[in-house]
Amino acid sequence: MKGKERGQGAPPETPTARQQQLKELARRLGHRFKDLGLLDQALRHSSYAYENPENGPSNEQLEFLGDAVLNLTVSNLLRVRFPQSSAGELTRGRATLVNARQLASLARHLELGAYLLLGRGEKSQAGYEKPSLVADALEAVLAAIFLDGGLKAAEKLTRKWFDPLLQPLTAPPWQDFKTALQEFAQARYKMSLTYELISARGPGHAPNFVVGVRLGEQLLAQGEGPSKKQASQTAARLALEALEREDVGGGG
Repeated sequence: MKGKERGQGAPPETPTARQQQLKELARRLGHRFKDLGLLDQALRHSSYAYENPENGPSNEQLEFLGDAVLNLTVSNLLRVRFPQSSAGELTRGRATLVNARQLASLARHLELGAYLLLGRGEKSQAGYEKPSLVADALEAVLAAIFLDGGLKAAEKLTRKWFDPLLQPLTAPPWQDFKTALQEFAQARYKMSLTYELISARGPGHAPNFVVGVRLGEQLLAQGEGPSKKQASQTAARLALEALEREDVGGGG
């Protein structure tokens, strides 16, 4: 008996249900973890950590790190895919890919909500399905893989997630300036945009429209064109360029 108590001749420890869950998710992610505890932490919401402090910290720090890793790896992915693009264009492209809506969609595809550890309140409010919550968890998972396997492992996962979004494109994703501006403004300022027709002049066969775009009360830019659609795209392009200059100059 004493030998068995010390582990001699005893059967191997049976994996817990949680360990089996984590290993299943790791297989789906395509990464073999040296430390599954990192993945467990990435899926530990603050509401759960508050109610169960003995089980370890929440995923908030990993989410913070994952945001930086995601921006780095997606930036490099776009740089390699579109080598002739300017820094401003790459910034717009990243904004169309790295945003809460897109991350939530990726998280739902992975069924990440099923692996989350939530407190009682979040469970009762179906926190497993909240877009912001699963998007944050996705960033935390990327950070866990970065810490466990290094930058190459994180880049491998980023390519797996975002290459399918880029492959069908015949043009860079930032050529729709209105969409790119909306994603940039939402990510940077958490605000929506509004477009307004400022003027419409000229004869019927050659009209000229002027459209302005606002962020809150601030008029960001005005664009001209032979249609309201083209004028709006021009306004969005000029607004993006202005915001990017402000960002590079230290405004962000």
